[in-house]
Amino acid sequence: MEAAAAASSPMLVLVVLSAALLVFHIGLQGMLATKELGSAWNAGPRDDAREPAGKLAGRAARASANYRETYPAFVALALAIVIAGDPTGWGLVGACLWFVARLVYLPLYLAGVPYIRSFVWLVALAGLAVMAGALIV
Repeated sequence: MEAAAAASSPMLVLVVLSAALLVFHIGLQGMLATKELGSAWNAGPRDDAREPAGKLAGRAARASANYRETYPAFVALALAIVIAGDPTGWGLVGACLWFVARLVYLPLYLAGVPYIRSFVWLVALAGLAVMAGALIV
C-alpha cells in the first residue's frame, strides 16, 4: 500500500480515536480516584496500596482494565488490515463495530447496567472477530 494512501486510511483514524479513548479511560479513572483519595495520594508514590472504595471510581478502574484487555488485539488487527492493503472492507466494518461498542460500554459500566453492558462487550468482541476474518479470507 502506498504511504499516502495508508496515512489517509479510515482504519488509522480509528486507531487514533481508540488511543484517545484509552487516554480518556485513564484520565477518568485517575480523576475519580483523586477525587476520592485526594491530590496528595495522586502526587505521591502510592506505597500504601490504597484503592478507591467508591462505586464510581471502582467502576471506572474496572472499565479501563477491560478496555486495555482488548485494545492490543484491536491495534494489531487494525494495523495488519492496513498493511494487507484493504482498510475499507469488512475489516473497517469490524473496527467500527469494536470502537462504537467500546464507546457505548463505558457509560453502561459507569451506570452499573447489567446484561446490556455484557451484550455490548460481546458486540465489541464480534467486531474483533470480523476484523480477524477479513484478514484470513
